[in-house]
Amino acid sequence: MKGATFGEVFAVREFRVLFGSFVLLIAGDVIKMLALAVLVYERTSSPGLSAAAYMAGWLPFILGGLLLLSLADRVPPRALMIAGELIRAVTCLLLAYAGLPVWALLALVLVTGLFSPVFFAARAAMLPEILPGDAFVLGRSVLNVASASAQIAGLAAGGAFLGLAGPSGALAVTAALSVVAAAVLRAGLPHQPARGAARGGAVRETLRVNRRLLADGQVRGLLLAGWLPCVCLAGAEAMVVPYMGGQGQAGVVLAAAAAGMAVGEFAVGRFAAPTLRERLSLPLAVLLGIPWVGYAFGPEVVWASVLAGVATAGLAYQLGLQRRFVDAVPEEVRGQAFGLQSAGLMTGQAVGAALVGALGEAIGPGPAIAVAGGGGILVALALAGVLRPSPAPYPAR
Repeated sequence: MKGATFGEVFAVREFRVLFGSFVLLIAGDVIKMLALAVLVYERTSSPGLSAAAYMAGWLPFILGGLLLLSLADRVPPRALMIAGELIRAVTCLLLAYAGLPVWALLALVLVTGLFSPVFFAARAAMLPEILPGDAFVLGRSVLNVASASAQIAGLAAGGAFLGLAGPSGALAVTAALSVVAAAVLRAGLPHQPARGAARGGAVRETLRVNRRLLADGQVRGLLLAGWLPCVCLAGAEAMVVPYMGGQGQAGVVLAAAAAGMAVGEFAVGRFAAPTLRERLSLPLAVLLGIPWVGYAFGPEVVWASVLAGVATAGLAYQLGLQRRFVDAVPEEVRGQAFGLQSAGLMTGQAVGAALVGALGEAIGPGPAIAVAGGGGILVALALAGVLRPSPAPYPAR
């Protein structure tokens, strides 16, 4: 079956709106967390508190994903996304100008961050509605590439804003980006009703639907296939800085990893037909682990960068799972399903980084990276039954 094209994807007005607001969201979040970390460090001179501030925006993603995701299907998606942008704008202004003590700054970020997975889920669930069939998979590929690019741009812009206006000014810039994104969403997206009806409290409903999704063998298998290889990848990447001796060369290796991901997503999304893309899921998932094994031989920065870039190109294996995941999930809980997918992915990456970090303490960073790569190969092979597409024909939409 012939796949969609980038031109067809970007011809959809609603996708252009989601794309533009998504880039603003990712770049703004990077600037916000960077500015908050600097602000906390300026007030406390504590590296530990500064690091905690940088991670504070991501930690509640796990709890929110477990308890609040049903809101993604119970509230109209446009209203939910706009609310997310406005909450972020207000949060940034309070962080910048309210004069809150450090504990209150961190508490504010943690509390407002509980709803982040809900806002992300609303955006993800709208994508297959505006891009049917293979266009949805290509749209996900475009957003994945945009996410990596926006993170790099956000770090560069955040550094510039911090130098010019300090952390408060950088936070004000993030608030402005959020207001612009809210206006873009309001003007560019049509109103759509909520997918599901309210059935009791949001927490109880979230837990009920999470159990329902995880009890479905097909959905559970696709979730695990999306999570587990990335656990090993996150563990390997977490060891890059200590492997390179804490020097600036680690930034070169991590940049190569980001570039490899972008190239892999683009190449598979653009040039592989839908059925081929699904057949590539297993070999690409195996590829995600193989190059990291080479770190056992102690490569210097050039070869370390090459290996990292080749490995992360394998992340394109997830494109072959996307159509199957949408088909397996009931439409009325699609928002929560995408939120559960994201929450599990972030949780798994944190666990992978912690486990491989502990292993690195015992055997050294290079061998730990190699073990993570070997684990990634074994995980991909163990999931072969899920990663291989079923013989059923690719459905027409």
